Amino acid sequence: MEAENKNREKLFTPGRIGPVELRNRTIRSAAFEGMGRDNGPTEMLRDYHLSVARGGVGMTTLAYAGVCRSALSFETQLWLRPEIVPSLREITDGIHAAGAKASIQLGHCGNMTHRRTAGCLPVGASGGFNLYSPTFCRGLRADELKEIARCFGDAVRTARDAGFDCVEVHAGHGYLISQFLSPYTNHRRDEFGGSLENRMKFMNMCLEESLKAAGSDMGVIVKTNMRDGFKGGLEIDDCLKVAREIERAGVHGMVLSGGFVSKAPMYVMRGEMPIYSMTHYMKQWWLKLGVRMVGKMMIPPVDFKPLYFLDDARRFRAELKLPLIYVGGVVDRAGADLVLDDEGFDFVQMGRALLNEPDFVNRMRDAGEENHRCGCDHVNYCIARMYSREMACHKHCADLPAGVIKEIEKINKRNGICS
Repeated sequence: MEAENKNREKLFTPGRIGPVELRNRTIRSAAFEGMGRDNGPTEMLRDYHLSVARGGVGMTTLAYAGVCRSALSFETQLWLRPEIVPSLREITDGIHAAGAKASIQLGHCGNMTHRRTAGCLPVGASGGFNLYSPTFCRGLRADELKEIARCFGDAVRTARDAGFDCVEVHAGHGYLISQFLSPYTNHRRDEFGGSLENRMKFMNMCLEESLKAAGSDMGVIVKTNMRDGFKGGLEIDDCLKVAREIERAGVHGMVLSGGFVSKAPMYVMRGEMPIYSMTHYMKQWWLKLGVRMVGKMMIPPVDFKPLYFLDDARRFRAELKLPLIYVGGVVDRAGADLVLDDEGFDFVQMGRALLNEPDFVNRMRDAGEENHRCGCDHVNYCIARMYSREMACHKHCADLPAGVIKEIEKINKRNGICS
């Protein structure tokens, strides 16, 4: 029994991501908070991440900061620029005072942006129309790619000035780097299109600039897909080639995810999207009407189960040597222990569990030999409202409209959960 208990101690042992040591193996994933204002941080954003840091997490990640103006899809999304460094420094100082490390995710939304937020016609690997935004977009010229890659490097330098320990480069989920990688969105006929080797060139440029800017004192993590999650997208064999290329670049860790926001959004998060809840908070009447009419077809459900990415992630663990960060359906201590101790992953990332219980890590630790499970029921109300308001768990909202409550009850009933 003593040997068995000793074998279940990895979760609360320190771990390293490059030059950065975390107090334990837990990371708050870069789930978009929707808590910014005018593309800068707010007191709400600070308070949430401080609550997670005080709740015991090893590192908390501020979600999806745009590396330049054309990267932005929401006014509540951060734009990592010098003007917001003092406000970000307040957040990182508070995280550090609570004993945790601070990371920030860097990315470019590509064809998932809007002219209003991006300040220009949205850009992508190729031109066309993105039904999910909805907007027309144009393909980037080859000479523009170097400038965007340099923006990644500039963003890393800004993150250092703001006190962050790590950056996480987003190369998955159908955003710009992922749009270059996937044959679904990359129809180019130049040196950045065609073969997978060509489609990886833009990613390599962004990683080179990021690593150069990070130097020897910051950790660089990359989030990448294991599958795009639909026919015609990247499948696991090609994603393994992408992962090997990321490893060769010399990054310090990799987050293994999947899905494509403009084609298979629920493959990322699993479960179903509460369409009524999503549209209830929308301001544009035409968008609200359209999503209510066709939302179920555009955002089909994908069954949730604990550790839903684990089967695919095992293949990556078997073929890669760098630290791997598991994400996807970690809902209890038993799952975290399984991923770390039995499957050989180095860290676990969690999103919804830490929204439902910001002190989830401390609760797992304090439960001792009991298996603490978070109270999240995965109805995805938090995700439905984040497009219009800040992300929040329905269990923490006292002002839910009757229609939203009814939808949550129906989803829970379908999932076999009694209210």
